Amino acid sequence: MIKKCLFPAAGYGTRFLPATKSMPKEMMPVVNKPLIEYGVDEAIQAGMNRICIVTGRGKNPLMDHFDKNYELEHQISGTNKEELLVDIRDIIDSAYFTYIRQREMKGLGHAILTGRELVGNEPFAVVLADDLCVTNEEQQGVLAQMAELYKQFRCSIVAVEEVPEEETHKYGVISGQMLRDDLFRVDNMVEKPDPGTAPSNLAIIGRYILTPDIFDIIEQTEPGKGGEIQITDALMQQAQTGCVLAYKFKGKRFDCGSVEGYIDATNYCFEHVYKKGKHKELAQQQTGKK
Repeated sequence: MIKKCLFPAAGYGTRFLPATKSMPKEMMPVVNKPLIEYGVDEAIQAGMNRICIVTGRGKNPLMDHFDKNYELEHQISGTNKEELLVDIRDIIDSAYFTYIRQREMKGLGHAILTGRELVGNEPFAVVLADDLCVTNEEQQGVLAQMAELYKQFRCSIVAVEEVPEEETHKYGVISGQMLRDDLFRVDNMVEKPDPGTAPSNLAIIGRYILTPDIFDIIEQTEPGKGGEIQITDALMQQAQTGCVLAYKFKGKRFDCGSVEGYIDATNYCFEHVYKKGKHKELAQQQTGKK
């Protein structure tokens, strides 16, 4: 039902300077894959094969990554290194990629509005690559979980998780009517509330499903916190005139926008994703020999 996923990827990544001086933060590797590849893979698994990326200056490596590199592939063709490209080849073959440049950094709301020409008049997902979400083999990815909810409710949905009260000032925070243990109808939403003023400890993370009327709302939204156009302000307006849901997703999320979260994500993915994959490969090789 939802085919398009928008990736706002025009930010400078200043918290990772000097590394991000010449490399997009979305291309920073978690083990052997760039951050954005994890998000794109999650979107494809949720049935969203139209990947729309909002880029900026210095972001050409994003486009190069999701394209063929004929010289490299020729050099490693027929060697054991070729298998290292299997995952990214599958992604390239499974999705269509479109790009648009955000000329000015005016906040997440503005970045999403910039993607309007790519999305058109249909519901769409938004992924912030900074937030790496992982689930176990028995669980759907976070976007797939949210897409199932959209089939039922047909309204905008934000993913939330509980955070310590002393950290609520870092996030957009919601409160609302509980529909079930993991689902709320939003009645209040505040971007980075001052300490001690948050309406709850349910913080919005970088996964959204949005209905297309959000674009018109963003256009009418005045700059808010930090002088930027905040998607939380637009969603609050949407909640007042219609319906916005907040979903406590199943899975684990890492804040790779911080150095500490990035290191935690790398360690986790090495132990639970990379090494697990290597064990599977070895088992398959041994089975083949038998």
